[in-house]
Amino acid sequence: MYRPVATAAATGGVPTDNGDYVVTLDQVPRWNDAEIRSSLEYENEDPSFSKSFLSDPLTSPGEESGSNGLASRFPVDHEINSKIYLWRGQPWNLEVDAVVNSTNESMDEVHSSQGLHAAAGPGLAEECTTLGGCRTGMAKVTNAYDLPARRVIHTVGPKYAVKYHTAAENALSHCYRSCLELLIENGLRSIAMGCIYTEAKSYPREPAAHVAIRTVRRLLEKQKDKITAVVFCTSTSSDTEIYKRLLPLYFPRDKHEEAVAISKLPADVGDENGETIIHERKIRIKPLPKKVIPKPSQPPAEVPASDVGLVQRNSSYLDTYLDPAFMSLMKDPDQRRQEQWEKTAQARGGWNCANYRGGVDSEGRPVMVVVGAHFLLRCLELERFILYVVKEFEPLIQKPYTIVYFHSAASLQV
Repeated sequence: MYRPVATAAATGGVPTDNGDYVVTLDQVPRWNDAEIRSSLEYENEDPSFSKSFLSDPLTSPGEESGSNGLASRFPVDHEINSKIYLWRGQPWNLEVDAVVNSTNESMDEVHSSQGLHAAAGPGLAEECTTLGGCRTGMAKVTNAYDLPARRVIHTVGPKYAVKYHTAAENALSHCYRSCLELLIENGLRSIAMGCIYTEAKSYPREPAAHVAIRTVRRLLEKQKDKITAVVFCTSTSSDTEIYKRLLPLYFPRDKHEEAVAISKLPADVGDENGETIIHERKIRIKPLPKKVIPKPSQPPAEVPASDVGLVQRNSSYLDTYLDPAFMSLMKDPDQRRQEQWEKTAQARGGWNCANYRGGVDSEGRPVMVVVGAHFLLRCLELERFILYVVKEFEPLIQKPYTIVYFHSAASLQV
């Protein structure tokens, strides 16, 4: 189905009309190449134009740009930049290890990237039916069949809604990360990916490009030794221009582009994985107060491992190692209750609770607790059972006492 073409036919990302050729990576310009330099002029641009031109609909009003004077969040990294390619054309025309197919949860041919199944042949659709579908934000891998690539990685992009833009943004980020992680897991090193969004799911083009580029950048920062090439493939002139404008922000090629990116990047460029940060959902853990730990007067004696559970250290020893706020939670329950009663008594006029002892009722009588957890309720006469308990306790306790009976966790099964 595919035939090689001369280098000049593919260089610069201009596909032929029939799209039946094979393009190798050495025919695709790298991001570092001079001919792919962004058409956006930084020196004499109108500030108001650049602000609207690079605005991100997913950011809050007034948060479109970062603060001047801050360190770059995406510094120049020539090794990472050498792995990035931008090409106008379909991913499945490239001779790479894997190509990405943007599909739906059922992974059917109708909702897949247009033209991919026709180029790969019927075997691809047959294998997709055996995978049991794919969840949004996830990815699965199949053989490539008639394609010049070795594998096809299928992923499901999210449906976009302004109300749930954060969820959609993170799901799309997970699509790109899942594709790259599958690439590494399968021992592959080069990948070509188109824009993982569809017009049917209404994902805006420029915000989607922000997510795609920053997610790839973050993963390459961690796994750059395992990936040799990531080709961003665009099929329309508008997508091409968007990527030309945004790539210098996340993959600056010199200090000038890095400096410009500081002011033009959105305020929220995600976490270490490129996902949007939701501050309301972050777990906040306050550090423990610093405390000087005095050295014990005598070193603790060595205790055999079998006797560790029998050793009891006094509270003053533990206080030297544990925070006082934590130690307050370790008080005896009866002691805490007595303190509460004493406070209540003082508020009510000075009722004396000093004689409170655990295990007795308000009159000082011992309390016997009986739990009938394993008795069948329908086979038990409670009145006769209580009389039996009283009979058994009489020889043991020669003074008045209180019985509390709990019939919990009883089963009605025979």
